[in-house]
Amino acid sequence: MATDTSASTKPAAPRLNVPAAMAGSLRLDASPVSARSASRLLDLPKTPSPSKVTYSDRFIPCRSSSRLQNFALLDSASPNSKNSPAAPDTPYTRLLRAELFPDSSPNAANPTSPNTNLFRYKTDHSAPSSPFANADKQDCGVGSGASTPKKAPRKVPKTPHKVLDAPSLQDDFYLNLVDWSSQNMLAVGLGTCVYLWSASSSKVTKLCDLGPRDSVCAVHWTREGSYLAIGTSLGDVQIWDSSRCKRIRNMGGHQTRAGVLAWNSTILSSGSRDKNILQHDIRVPSDYISKFSGHRSEVCGLKWSHDDRELASGGNDNQLLVWNQRSQQPVLRLTKHTAAVKAIAWSPHQHSLVASGGGTADRCIRFWNTANGNMLNSIDTGSQVCNLAWCKNVNELVSTHGYSQNQIMVWKYPSMSKVATLTGHTLRVLYLATSPDGQTVVTGAGDETLRFWNIFPSMKTQAPARDAGLFSFSRSHIR
Repeated sequence: MATDTSASTKPAAPRLNVPAAMAGSLRLDASPVSARSASRLLDLPKTPSPSKVTYSDRFIPCRSSSRLQNFALLDSASPNSKNSPAAPDTPYTRLLRAELFPDSSPNAANPTSPNTNLFRYKTDHSAPSSPFANADKQDCGVGSGASTPKKAPRKVPKTPHKVLDAPSLQDDFYLNLVDWSSQNMLAVGLGTCVYLWSASSSKVTKLCDLGPRDSVCAVHWTREGSYLAIGTSLGDVQIWDSSRCKRIRNMGGHQTRAGVLAWNSTILSSGSRDKNILQHDIRVPSDYISKFSGHRSEVCGLKWSHDDRELASGGNDNQLLVWNQRSQQPVLRLTKHTAAVKAIAWSPHQHSLVASGGGTADRCIRFWNTANGNMLNSIDTGSQVCNLAWCKNVNELVSTHGYSQNQIMVWKYPSMSKVATLTGHTLRVLYLATSPDGQTVVTGAGDETLRFWNIFPSMKTQAPARDAGLFSFSRSHIR
């Protein structure tokens, strides 16, 4: 029996040319549409896959885009080439240059000419800079070559804002006849009398008259400003109540004039021509509680440190001695000065720092560290140093001078640069005192005048000292 093979035999399912591992997950439906799509897919002409690009394991850079001039590897003209040291002319150098720069080197054809700039770094001036580079340079003051502008120097008026007549003000280097209290009262010793001048009201008060047999040699206020100590030519030390114009104490002990006085919180020290320093305590009945003997000539300078721990004394024996309250012998004996030491000032800004000034044969301001006795600095002022005072508002000091220029000088510490030089006195500027606010100083001289100078800034604003203008030439009498 014949069999119909066309009806019984099913067409073979189309197959995809896929890997064997994926054959199980892919299948085609036996629908006519799917069959036609599959057959059409299988009938697509086969196109050869593009050939793969094979790269080697070496990277050869394009040197044309490299900035080799940054490292001066090429023979480019440079303004510093004349000063550049030449590389050694060795066969190895010539061979290395020929191998490294076969094309870019202008002397490639001649390998015997070595490159003298090999591996020498330099700045690439031709390279484009950042858009912010110029702004940064301008802000830093580098691009234009301009540095940060220096602060303008402080202006100090060259003329005194007030002048007082002071008849009989002595022209004696060893006396100390002017002092300014914390209550804004100026005390001046004129002959046998002491006068008080109020800086607030300009009122003049006669405090005392020592009589024809005595005279005033020194005046010094307590720190509170209520009591005034007076040293006399007879060697006495008197304490006066300024508010009542009454003497409350008279203390002896010196054999001759007491020309310098210094208060600390509780003790009054007095120096004399008899070479001794006496310590007076007005709380006890005795005239003095201790005596310091160390100078070989008259004591003319005396100052307590701000912490009351040390007392500095200067004498006509050219010595600066430093004492403390625990010993009656000096703890330091400083002998660098070559003339009398009257000018002494302790720094209010630095502990154990004291300045001293020498007389006509010395003319120097010297700075000392009393912790170890070292001299920190010495400045030759060119004339006799009569007084020193440190400003409490800024780290500056003022000095007054005698022979031969009679000037007043303001110094900045520690550079010791001159802030100002003031003139006006016709004789030695022997006396100096500072106002309570630290801005004004008063100077006195044998020309019988007291001159007031605004030389220091205030502590809060540190603004330039105000020039009083026409008021600078006002003149009045202290008595």
